[in-house]
Amino acid sequence: MKQQLFCLMAALTAAFCLPVRAQQAEGPNPAPDAHYHLGPDSLPEEGVPKGEIRGPFNLPSQAYPGTAHTYWIYVPAQYNPSTAASLMIFQDGQAFMAPAGDVRAQNVMDNLIYRREIPVMIGVFINPGRRPDQPEPNPQEWGDRTTNRPTEYNTLDDKYVRVIVDELLPVLYKDYNISKNADDHGIGGASSGAIAAFTVAWQRPDQFRKVLSIVGSFTNIRGGNAYPDIVLKEDKKPIRIFLQDGRNDNRGTRREGTYDQTRDWFYQNVRLMNALTQKGYEVNYAWGMNKHGQKMGGAIMPDMMRWLWRDQPVSTDPKDNVERSYREKTK
Repeated sequence: MKQQLFCLMAALTAAFCLPVRAQQAEGPNPAPDAHYHLGPDSLPEEGVPKGEIRGPFNLPSQAYPGTAHTYWIYVPAQYNPSTAASLMIFQDGQAFMAPAGDVRAQNVMDNLIYRREIPVMIGVFINPGRRPDQPEPNPQEWGDRTTNRPTEYNTLDDKYVRVIVDELLPVLYKDYNISKNADDHGIGGASSGAIAAFTVAWQRPDQFRKVLSIVGSFTNIRGGNAYPDIVLKEDKKPIRIFLQDGRNDNRGTRREGTYDQTRDWFYQNVRLMNALTQKGYEVNYAWGMNKHGQKMGGAIMPDMMRWLWRDQPVSTDPKDNVERSYREKTK
């Protein structure tokens, strides 16, 4: 009897443990991204004036000789050349503006600008630099294997900062009436594009003070895991950042089972959040269940934009009928 009971308990234990071991090997079930969906703020809304996507344009680079950056410009329907607009720049532009992608930032800006939830802003979608013989990044290949993306986005030097500040901004100022106030400039990205955006604002807060980061690669690809220590060591800078990541992002575990904390995306994002918080920065964050990608970041993109741009001028005069009306298309 005792032997039968022992065998039964052993069988139950084995039955209980096997799924746990399988889960550790195969990952969570259901899929971590299964519950993240784009809401109405990220989709075309009837009656909302649509902005125009202009481009592609080509930006030759002096910072990276022999390469050029392809970019597109979002011009909201409410843009008026007589009034200075705000500015938002997205790295990996092709992914952020993809009509069927996980973010669809142009729809977000259409809807939020119309409802006065963010200011009227010019949007720029810029791809990583590439040589003429290299293909343009696309939703399947963002350019890590085919462009200058790994070098530009993950290196903590000032070269990519120069692309944005010294090469791109003058072109934008020439063609559009954009505010030169750094508080009116935001920059964002996903993965390596997010750390690139942070680097631009970190090195040039005189030009950019709002950062949007989706599954940011603040990891040891090229030393990005140093940022929390850098944040704590250096004087506080006038930047605001929204961090988004997930518990099932790349967790630093190789196939052979070894763990490298410096390559743990979620750990390093939390570590950076803690450093920014300790230093007194304006930092917001959202930790989900997502894997490495834009599923959750895309789903909460409208809220990220609202928070980053919450200090836009606002009138509280109850008789201000302009303030109480939607922003209509500029005639």
